[in-house]
Amino acid sequence: MTDAELLAEALGLKHLDRAGWKRVGVSRPESVAAHSWSMALAALIRCPPGLDRARVLALAVLHDLAEVRVGDITPHDGVHREEKKRREREAAEALFAGHPELLALWQEADAGQTAEARYIKELDNLDMGFQAERYMMHGHDVSEFLDATAAARRAWAGATTRARAAIVRRPPWSP
Repeated sequence: MTDAELLAEALGLKHLDRAGWKRVGVSRPESVAAHSWSMALAALIRCPPGLDRARVLALAVLHDLAEVRVGDITPHDGVHREEKKRREREAAEALFAGHPELLALWQEADAGQTAEARYIKELDNLDMGFQAERYMMHGHDVSEFLDATAAARRAWAGATTRARAAIVRRPPWSP
């Protein structure tokens, strides 16, 4: 796949809604691309000392890219975890054909075995929690997401209570 083809296909993430939010009735949910951007910004703001920030950013940008081909598969979709991983792996291999360095980064994020990849998994959970807080403020029942992310949100908020409040409250026009 050429650079232009990869970029053109990846832009499809801007139009792929996060399925969990749709399932609980959010009419205009964030896209997968918006979620990845939010994770990348969080990584810029709070990348722990000792981690390779550039690598963390790359993992954040790439971690859900296979979803442009397979969709945002959630545990409620009835797809077994191994089948989901197989579909995403095959999609990533096809997307990153000709880009072995990007495939290696995607595989690193998926495996979650490096410190940077484990941090990305933490940010993934944390971002879901922050987004759930925002949707809750707009009247959506997102309790399952809040429960699943409670520990991550507490850990993050411990040192950044005021910043966290600003994240949840702004901008006022967003869902």
